Amino acid sequence: MATNVVNPHEPELAEQNKRFNTSPSNFFAKARDNLAFRSKWAEINGAMGDLGTYIPIILALSLSRNLDLGTTLIFTGIYNIVTGLLYGVPMPVQPMKSIAAVAISNPSFGVPEIMAAGIITSGTVFVLGATRLMTLAYWLIPLPVVRGIQLAQGLNFAMTAVKYVRYNQNFKKGKAAGQRPWTGLDGMLLALIACGFIILVNGAGKERQRRDEEEETVDEENPNTGSNRPKKFMERLADAIPSAVIVFVLGIILAIIRKPSDVKELRAGPEAIHIVHISRQAWKDGFIKGAIPQLPLTILNSVIAVCKLSKDLFPEKPTSATSLSLTVGLMNIIGCWFGAMPCCHGAGGLAGQYKFGGRSGGCVALLGALKLIIGLVLGGSIIKLLVDFPVGLLGVLLLFAGIELAMAARDMSSKQEAFVMLVCTAVSLVGSSAALGFVCSMLAHGLIELRKLALK
Repeated sequence: MATNVVNPHEPELAEQNKRFNTSPSNFFAKARDNLAFRSKWAEINGAMGDLGTYIPIILALSLSRNLDLGTTLIFTGIYNIVTGLLYGVPMPVQPMKSIAAVAISNPSFGVPEIMAAGIITSGTVFVLGATRLMTLAYWLIPLPVVRGIQLAQGLNFAMTAVKYVRYNQNFKKGKAAGQRPWTGLDGMLLALIACGFIILVNGAGKERQRRDEEEETVDEENPNTGSNRPKKFMERLADAIPSAVIVFVLGIILAIIRKPSDVKELRAGPEAIHIVHISRQAWKDGFIKGAIPQLPLTILNSVIAVCKLSKDLFPEKPTSATSLSLTVGLMNIIGCWFGAMPCCHGAGGLAGQYKFGGRSGGCVALLGALKLIIGLVLGGSIIKLLVDFPVGLLGVLLLFAGIELAMAARDMSSKQEAFVMLVCTAVSLVGSSAALGFVCSMLAHGLIELRKLALK
C-alpha cells in the first residue's frame, strides 16, 4: 500500500514562499506587518539587547585595526533594516566573532585580511544556502547538539560579561587591564545596581511568545483565571519600563560626564566610503587564519541555532536555513568590499533582543535606523564617546543576553539528550571551538543510537 511521506518542514517552507512572494501588494502588506511594533516601549527596549556584543567588538577593531567605524555603522544599519523587513522578528546583525578575535590578537591581520575572511566565509555560506545543503544540515543535526551549541555560546557570553563587570578592559589589546574599582562612574557597584534594576523590571523573562499572546486574550466566561486574568498595576508598570534603554542612556550620560571634551570632538558627516584593496597574500591569510575558524561558528550558531531558536520563540514565523544563509552571504559579499565589519546573525543577539522585549522586525529596524543616522551624521567620530562608555554596563546587557540564550537548553527532557548537549557544551567551552564540540557531540549521539540498536 502506498504511503505519503510528509516533510515535517513543509509548513516552514510554505511560509517562506509566502514571505518572499514578490507581488507588490503582498510585499507591502507583509512589510507593514513585519515592521509593526507589538508594544512600543518593549520593542525600543529590545533594540538595545544586542549592544553588549556589538559595541565591544567594533570598538576593539576600530581602535586596534583602524576599522572604518562610520562605514560599519552605515552598512550594519542597512542590514538591520532589511532583516527586520524580511523576517518580521528581531533577527540580529552581529560581528563575526572568530574573525574579530583573530584580528585583535594578530597585528598582521589587518583590514584587508578581515574583509577577505568575511567574503570567503559569507560566500561559502551563500553557496550552501543556494544549493539547499544548509537546509539538509538543519534537518539532520539532532536537537541536543544544537542546544549544546546554544548553551556553550550563552555561557561564553555570560562569562565574558562577568569579566567586563569585574575587570577594566583594554579593547585595543583585547585583554583585561586590572581589577575594576567598586566605586566611580564605571565601578562594579554601578554595574550591580544596573543588574538588580533589570532583574526587578524584567524578572527571568517570559516563557514564549505564545504566552505573551495568551495574556492578551481574555476568556469571556472566566476572565480572571490563569493567563487570562487582567494584569495588575505593577505588572503593567514593569512592562512599560524600558530597562535596557535606561541602562544604555545612563551609559551615554556617564561617558559624557567622564570626558566632556568627547562632545566637542564629534564632527558632522560620514567619512568617504572607498573600496578595500585585497592583495593575494591577504586572501590567503584571510582564508587560513580567519575564514576556516569562522565557518563552523557561522554555520552552527548563525544559521542552524538561529533557526531552532527562532522556531522556539516565534513558531508562527518560521525562518528557514536557506534564507538565513542567503542574507548572511549577501550582507558581506557587498559590505566587506567597502570596509564594513563582516557580520552574521546570531542566536545570542536574538535571545538578548527577545529578553528585553523585542517581538517584531520593527525592533531591529529601529536599531538599524539609529546606526544609519549615527553613521551618516557623525561617522567614525562617535568612537570618542564609545571609548568612555562604562564597560560594566555593557557587561550587564551582555550577561542577560547570554543567560537568555543558555536557557533555550532547558527543554532537554531525557538523560540521553542532556548527555549529548553537555558533551557539546563542555568541549566547546574548554576547547574554545564550536566545531570541535559539534564533532564530539555528533559522535556521542551516534554511539548512543548504535548502542540502542545493539541492545534491541
